[in-house]
Amino acid sequence: MEQQKMNLVDHLSELRKRLIIIVGSFMLLVILALIYVKNIYYWLIQDLSIQLAVLGPSDILWVYLMLAAVIALAGTIPIAAHQIWLFVRPALSEKEKKVTLAYIPGLFFLFILGICFGYFVIFPLVFQFLLSLSEDMFMEFFTTEKYFRFLIHMILPFGFLFELPVIIMFLTSLGVLNPYRLQKIRKYSYFALIVTAVLVTPPDFISDILVVIPLLFLYECSVLLSKVVYRRKQKAELSAA
Repeated sequence: MEQQKMNLVDHLSELRKRLIIIVGSFMLLVILALIYVKNIYYWLIQDLSIQLAVLGPSDILWVYLMLAAVIALAGTIPIAAHQIWLFVRPALSEKEKKVTLAYIPGLFFLFILGICFGYFVIFPLVFQFLLSLSEDMFMEFFTTEKYFRFLIHMILPFGFLFELPVIIMFLTSLGVLNPYRLQKIRKYSYFALIVTAVLVTPPDFISDILVVIPLLFLYECSVLLSKVVYRRKQKAELSAA
């Protein structure tokens, strides 16, 4: 009993250490991003055809912090994944250690790819569509805070959702998931993705469709990749036997 308590204390201490490193890394990256936040801001609005305005000094600070936080989040993802790997490493076999470590770069690159897809593909389509609804009936006046809040709400979910294939491959390699189970729960997964798309997009049908289609495509890609990993795992187990 005493040994179990000591093990629990050691695990909690190790978890606290990993969390401190993750949070500390995020805060450090926020500070570094704030140094270059003006350059990032000007790059994001360089092709914007409308003039942005602020309603108060706090709006400027909010935009700076929001942009810095998104950049820091992207940089923290591989650090957080590595710290989680270090935490669970003692419970993994040598083969599982190598397999799980290989997925960490993929998490970062797919997050960046998702952000780019949301920013360069989905956001312009949705933004221009919404502007077209005014048809010169309204004077277009955008505050910086609302514009960037809309921008972040549109693109940030894609950063996380694009990591779905890597996460499913990772869980398949550990034996938690398999492609046949994913096929069985396809309709429930579709429903969850559709709900997610509706929540992260403006309340119009076109925007929902533009987001739903890539998400469903991502899920099907995840199922195919899961099949590849599952078959390789089965072959490795047969050869080992």
